[in-house]
Amino acid sequence: MSKAKVATVWLDGCSGCHMSLLDIDEVLIDVVQKADIVYGPLVDAQEFPEMVDVTLVEGAVSSQDDLRLIQKIRSRSKLLVSLGDCAVTSNVPSMRNNIPTKVLLERAYVQGADVNHRPPTDGVPTLLRHAVPVHEVVKVDIHVPGCPPKADAIAFVVTELLSGRKPELAGKVKFG
Repeated sequence: MSKAKVATVWLDGCSGCHMSLLDIDEVLIDVVQKADIVYGPLVDAQEFPEMVDVTLVEGAVSSQDDLRLIQKIRSRSKLLVSLGDCAVTSNVPSMRNNIPTKVLLERAYVQGADVNHRPPTDGVPTLLRHAVPVHEVVKVDIHVPGCPPKADAIAFVVTELLSGRKPELAGKVKFG
């Protein structure tokens, strides 16, 4: 029996969901017996692979790079899981949504700078007008709220998916 392929992705978020994923402790041993982690900040893969069984996505879609990546991920993933409030609702990243992007960049890189006094351009992705939750740009199969989701909720979701079942999350997760 071949192992499932699991990926994790960190878009515009704080990495708290990945920290909570690591907090599933000994359940990680069960996960790696059933799955190979083929992409994410915890592995060395540079390109998102073809044919991933389950992808856990942390963070909102806030830049052109995020948008291109999540579209590629969706096209290459059987199941896509929005992990955490930023992915589910755009939470903290959306706090910038009421400020025009140009004003936001000028405030950070011109008014708040001691040197250069201009927004960076090299290697910096273009911001979208608004930070949005993942489901606004691609189909999401499962939403796991929480800031971050509790480790036991993540363990439940991952083990259910790896066992071929859709997790029933009522009473197991909450926002915030």
